[in-house]
Amino acid sequence: MFFVLKYFTHNVTQKLRLFILSAHCIISVACIVSVLFMEKLPIGMRNYLISIIFGILVAKLFAILFFLIDDIRRGFFWLIKKIFLSKPDAASISDNSISRSVFLSWIGTILGGGFLATFLYGFKNKYNYQIKRVKINFPNLPNAFKGLKILQLSDIHSGSFTNKKAVNNGISLALQQKPDLILFTGDLVNEQAVEVLPYKDVFARLSAPMGVYSVLGNHDYGDYHRWNTDEEKVKNLEHLKKIESEMGWRLLMNEHIIFERNGEKIALIGIENWSAKARFPKYGKLDVAYAGTENIPFKILMSHDPSHWDAQVRPQYSDIDLTLSGHTHGMQFGVETPHFKWSPIEWVYKEWAGLYQTGKQYLYVNCGFGFLGYPGRIGILPEITMIELV
Repeated sequence: MFFVLKYFTHNVTQKLRLFILSAHCIISVACIVSVLFMEKLPIGMRNYLISIIFGILVAKLFAILFFLIDDIRRGFFWLIKKIFLSKPDAASISDNSISRSVFLSWIGTILGGGFLATFLYGFKNKYNYQIKRVKINFPNLPNAFKGLKILQLSDIHSGSFTNKKAVNNGISLALQQKPDLILFTGDLVNEQAVEVLPYKDVFARLSAPMGVYSVLGNHDYGDYHRWNTDEEKVKNLEHLKKIESEMGWRLLMNEHIIFERNGEKIALIGIENWSAKARFPKYGKLDVAYAGTENIPFKILMSHDPSHWDAQVRPQYSDIDLTLSGHTHGMQFGVETPHFKWSPIEWVYKEWAGLYQTGKQYLYVNCGFGFLGYPGRIGILPEITMIELV
């Protein structure tokens, strides 16, 4: 760090650097001290604080990487100079090292600062809802259901919200799409059912001619909260079920619904959370939910975790036409364009965002309406999905 400051000592540049360094030190110390009181802070403030600390640390790592490369390079040339002091090229090596050092220092500073700026900018995107429109062609779809419009929401995580007006605007945007059917694929809360109470009236606005249906995600069970007794945890889940019912949602717990039009039928299957990843539970019972739909020509499955598709749905239930999932959030960080998408979450989940097809079966993974932990979105924006069956 001394070497970096040594070459930034001219007038305005020096003052700017010293100001940035001082501000950085003050913010870092303030963040470290505030960690001692983390548990007493409101969840929104806590998430911002943790995110800022994380952003500063990652920004430092970017910068330190280039500073370290420069230190190794300068050490190497210093060693050459000591060994070959009488060589005429030694002086030129030393002179050139200064400009290279300044260049590497600037690169490290720019990358570190750029990451931190992007990280902070992402805060403003957490309520920047985007409509994703998808048309899927199913030859076996009954004629009576052709053109069916399904609105999918997932991963609301109401315990993370701090702006009710913004959330309400997102629900208004969803309703403007005029869907025939609304499906929510899990994670209504972070840890406790009471988190959704301030937003209960907002989500109760969701309605569609064929109804609103939901399943549970891994966060809905209260597994991430420290309960005093097992009874408290059970009561929490029952409370969440009651809230969803009062909002007009039909929670599917390893069961199915059959829709009929003009004598033709399709089935909607909903299971509890089931994950192929070892650290997530397998509450779902697809065999139980599937029973009774064998002769229905078209089937839609709601399953929160997309790893379920490859692990069980495709190999064992080849007649489930469309699976809807969420869970990944697209890691709330990545790049998404019409022709390219990337996020670090793809190192964990093979199917993590958008539409996937294997044979005649499809999976759609929604990147989430809400957010968890980091109170923002970078590249992967909060999603409202409109699926049309054609």
